Amino acid sequence: MEQEQTLARRARRRRTLLTALLVLLVMPGTILFGVYCLDDRKYYFISLLLILYTMVPFLLVFERRRPQARELMILAVMSALAVASRVAFFMLPQFKPITAIVILTGIALGPQAGFLTGAVSGFLSNFFFGQGPWTPWQMFSFGILGFLFGLLFYGRRRPTTARGQRLWLVLVSLLGFVGVMVVYGPLMNLSAVMMMTPQVTWSMFWASVVVAIPMDLVHAGSTALFLLLLTRPILEKLERVQIKYGLLETPPTSR
Repeated sequence: MEQEQTLARRARRRRTLLTALLVLLVMPGTILFGVYCLDDRKYYFISLLLILYTMVPFLLVFERRRPQARELMILAVMSALAVASRVAFFMLPQFKPITAIVILTGIALGPQAGFLTGAVSGFLSNFFFGQGPWTPWQMFSFGILGFLFGLLFYGRRRPTTARGQRLWLVLVSLLGFVGVMVVYGPLMNLSAVMMMTPQVTWSMFWASVVVAIPMDLVHAGSTALFLLLLTRPILEKLERVQIKYGLLETPPTSR
């Protein structure tokens, strides 16, 4: 039993390293290839490449067995929920639950599932909001938040006391706020500048950051709010389904 857990931890570590390599090197390189070599015209092609990249580490979860339909269904449900949540709040710019749902997927199901849900949700929801050169950037930005929160929280014990749970919930919400302001916002601001000119300077980038602060604050604030409201019910449902049906991987520390 101990040997099996050791092998599982090693396999999980290899998948995390592979995902980090794809997220930090291969995917940004692919997006920049689309900008500089394809003149931002082949964004469908780049978007599909990003989805294929996200599938690699996720499918390695099943390297020793075939995936079951119900295991894939839970990710399809989370992606559909993220897309529907974005569409449902279409009348409120930047005030949407999609980022919170992607973050919670990473926390509950792991960094690979978090990135996959974020990338797929960004791509599919843009069939409602409009596809364009910004689509690969949104896919990457949503996905990297799911990946980072999966790295931070997946498989780690949560407090059992009422006070500890409240503090943990506040921590997740604050980190969601910071993640949008520090990761999602700057990446999308950079994409906006690069869509105007590939010759990006620091002054142009920081100008775009300053101009976008009001919208980024709305996005970050709504993400923190939805995390406060949705974290407990969504995580309870996902963990119950994981444990009951043995879906994906359920780390021993989370049981």
